[in-house]
Amino acid sequence: MDKGANQATVRTFVVTNRSVLAIAVPMTLAYLTTPLLGIVDTAVIGQFGDAALLGGLAAGALIFDVVFTTFNFLRSGTTGLVAQAFGRGDELEEQAVFWRAVLIAIVAGIVFAVLAPLVAIAGQWFMAADPRVSEAMGLYIRIRLLAAPFSLINYAILGYVLGRGEGGLGLMLQLVLNGINIALCILLGLELGWGVAGVAWATVTGEFVAMLLGLAIVIRRFRAAPALPRHRLLDMSAFLRMLSLNRDIMIRSFSLLAAFALFTRQGAQFGTVMLAANAVLMNFFLIAGYFLDGFATAAEQLAGRAIGARAATPFRQAVKLTLFWGFGLAGAATLILLLGGADLVALITTSEDVRAVADIYLPWAAFTALSGVLAFQMDGVFIGATWSRDMRNMMLLSFLVFSAALLILAPAFGNHGLWAALHVFLLVRGFSLLAILRLRVRTAF
Repeated sequence: MDKGANQATVRTFVVTNRSVLAIAVPMTLAYLTTPLLGIVDTAVIGQFGDAALLGGLAAGALIFDVVFTTFNFLRSGTTGLVAQAFGRGDELEEQAVFWRAVLIAIVAGIVFAVLAPLVAIAGQWFMAADPRVSEAMGLYIRIRLLAAPFSLINYAILGYVLGRGEGGLGLMLQLVLNGINIALCILLGLELGWGVAGVAWATVTGEFVAMLLGLAIVIRRFRAAPALPRHRLLDMSAFLRMLSLNRDIMIRSFSLLAAFALFTRQGAQFGTVMLAANAVLMNFFLIAGYFLDGFATAAEQLAGRAIGARAATPFRQAVKLTLFWGFGLAGAATLILLLGGADLVALITTSEDVRAVADIYLPWAAFTALSGVLAFQMDGVFIGATWSRDMRNMMLLSFLVFSAALLILAPAFGNHGLWAALHVFLLVRGFSLLAILRLRVRTAF
């Protein structure tokens, strides 16, 4: 690509509502297929009318998320680095970032697949749930972790696509992945009666097919671009930068999942019905989160591109506009869940006991959109800018505050206190990052 053309592009780089929505709208739709998948999984198992199976699925999905979301840096870190290379007009670095992420994904994925039985045992020990819950959880983990290499490679593919701001392509890939998953979940889990095992095998198949499609698209694109020299791929300084970024994002992700793990474990101590009710409501939290993730993704790409182009004005525009749209959508999501949440609970589970308990705590889940919107948007900005150390440190601070709130509020107020501690966690995450954003902007530009 011509260097002068690149600089011209940098000078005319402007962030508008249209550029934000071009990324955020398709990715919001794409991300919503993930909690939709969670609802379908929960609804399929809920039709068996067995709270132990529902609790086992929730616990198994949590352990899976603890393992895989810890490696979410393969998506978010790749997005930030590709976006910055895109802002500089460096096509070779875009390719190099992608293949470095794929190499990490292959190694880590194979290790997780081999260690699946040990992960299942560790998860059962940590949750300390009823025997039937533990049995269902172990079965789910052992099968689903077989998809580890496919899932992690899909993270790298999506990170590359989003780093270039190609929200439409990201939507298509997520629709394929989760569409196949949902269809097979209903077929295997419900129609054929495989239950929890059917839900897990549906995920393995969906991840594999999506990986093949994504790799085919990306490799075909690279064939039409300049060839990547091997020394550029294996550039140790770039590898070390990526590993440093990934380390910080991994610590941040692990802290996030540790908070959710403590939330779920505490719910399990309140009994199987409470565990199942919280599992249903957490799907609503995920719906709200994935609504907001589309605009957080827009913040990642646009902030990263502005950092790469060293353009302060587009950076500020990206922060301002993604926050504006994020808060608007958060308010809408909260209202929708308050008005229609009870009907969704009834759709998800046939257990009257679970429905009754979930309805009591529904408002807590509905308001997570508003309490979490700033955290989501700030995460997007800091990931795109690759300010990973600040994000890591503020997440650790938030986790400590959450743990303290959990110790104080849960014993005093039961499940209400548990949900209140989650809101404290989300608010501290958002405001702590906002507090240091101004300093980072001054030093970056």
